[in-house]
Amino acid sequence: MENILYLVIPCYNEEEVLPETASRLGEKVNSLIRQSKIDERSRIIFINDGSKDHTWEIIRALHEKDRMFGGINLSRNRGHQNALLAGLMTVREYADAVISMDADLQDDINAIDEMIDKYLSGTDIVYGVRSSRKRDTLFKKATAEGFYKIMNAMGANTVFNHADYRLMSRRALEGLAEYGEVNLFLRGIVPMIGYSADIVYYERGERFAGESKYPLGKMLSLAVEGVTSLSTKPLRLITGLGFLIFIVSIGMLIYSLVRHFTGATIVGWTTLMVSIWAIGGLILLSLGVVGEYIGKIYLETKARPRFIVEEFLNEKE
Repeated sequence: MENILYLVIPCYNEEEVLPETASRLGEKVNSLIRQSKIDERSRIIFINDGSKDHTWEIIRALHEKDRMFGGINLSRNRGHQNALLAGLMTVREYADAVISMDADLQDDINAIDEMIDKYLSGTDIVYGVRSSRKRDTLFKKATAEGFYKIMNAMGANTVFNHADYRLMSRRALEGLAEYGEVNLFLRGIVPMIGYSADIVYYERGERFAGESKYPLGKMLSLAVEGVTSLSTKPLRLITGLGFLIFIVSIGMLIYSLVRHFTGATIVGWTTLMVSIWAIGGLILLSLGVVGEYIGKIYLETKARPRFIVEEFLNEKE
């Protein structure tokens, strides 16, 4: 095993943080090379996900200055998950192991050392997991932890407090390549691969510069994507809800007959109105959930490419 390590970092409008990110990661990779933990052919690859600023120009300049840095320029913006997948699939033939992380320097790069140690001991997948959320606001902590709990409750099994900071061996990447779905939720797909896995805990820091690319709205969208891509539990819940309403309707029928034969047929207008609105709302909600699944089936049947690489800067030797 030659232990060639590639770092893949998706970037969208990251011109403010990219020079500092490159500097710190470059020092880390050089340090690992000096310790003989990884091969000198190890690389750092930035994936430009259709940025509207000077992100790609900075990546190109980094590559020209130091061949340790490379870049993948996607033809257009495809979203974080597709950009990350583009990086993983593009470099898997060059690397023995790949570490994915965000460009904002919130993930502790010192956790890379422990990830490498676990990989060298034979682990195929190493998850970077937050040890605590001390720096988060109460709202952020509640929504973030609620995200993972709801995901698991709805059948999309994930590693608690793990985002996309992980190491994957080439064997694990080959396993990931077997999953061809268009609707991506890598946090749920990677655990499904099933190879040996371990966890590295780290303290997440503040964003070095720029704005977060995952506000509450995108987190909710990611949650919906994850649940509907990996689980049919919402459809089963609709079936259970329909059965429950059917039982309630039988009870209401018996109640109505009793009221009729006792001569109290006018009473119950409010109950009737509430029932109609409640059932109507549940029907629309159920149609929305079913429609979400049908929409995903529609996208999958088209088999459109998940990403298109316009340019790949990489010094292999």
